Amino acid sequence: MLDKSVPFIDVLMYRKAGTPVPVYPLPEGYSFSLFQPDDEKEWAEIETSVLEFKRSVDALVYFQKNYMCALPELQRRCLFVNDPAGKKVATSTIWWEYTGQRRDPWVSWVSVRPDYQGHGLGKAIISKVLRLGIEIEGDRDFYLKTQTWSHKAITIYEKIGFSITAEKNLWRYTNENYEKAIALLDEIYKKNGYVR
Repeated sequence: MLDKSVPFIDVLMYRKAGTPVPVYPLPEGYSFSLFQPDDEKEWAEIETSVLEFKRSVDALVYFQKNYMCALPELQRRCLFVNDPAGKKVATSTIWWEYTGQRRDPWVSWVSVRPDYQGHGLGKAIISKVLRLGIEIEGDRDFYLKTQTWSHKAITIYEKIGFSITAEKNLWRYTNENYEKAIALLDEIYKKNGYVR
C-alpha cells in the first residue's frame, strides 16, 4: 500500500547485469500465470486497490492504451499471482523503455492487493518477473521506477538485487531529486526501524 503520509519523490532503481536473483517461493496453493485476454480487468482492479488509480475504469483505459496494442508481448511479459481459489491478487510486468537510443528492460506495475500483502507475494512476483525478464531480454541491467510512497517495497527491491541509482535522464525521468529521495528514505527507515 502506498504511504501517502510522506512526501512523494520519484525513486529510480537498477539491477546490474549478473547480479544473482534470489528465488522466493509462493505460499502453498498460490500460482503464477501469464496474461490472457480479459485479464486486463483483473490488472485494473489490482492497480486500483493499491491506489495507483482512483477508479478501475481509469486503470483499464490506461492498460488498453499502453499495452493491448502489443498483445503477443503482453502475453509473455505480464505476470499474475493467483490465490488458491484462482483470484488474481498480484501483478508485475517486464516491459521496455528507451533512454535516448538505448532500449532498457523495466520492471513495471508491481502490485499486491492490500488484503494479500505481508505474505511474501511481492518478493515472489518480483523475483519471478525478473527471472522472466532475463529469459526474454538476456542478463542485462534492469530498471524500475518507484517512489518514496512505496518505501516498504524499496526494501524488497533491494533484497532482490536492485539499488537506488543517481543516473540522470532514464526514460522520461530526470532523477533530479535523487539526494532528496535518499535523505527522506534514510529518515523513514530510521524512524521505522527498517534494515536496508
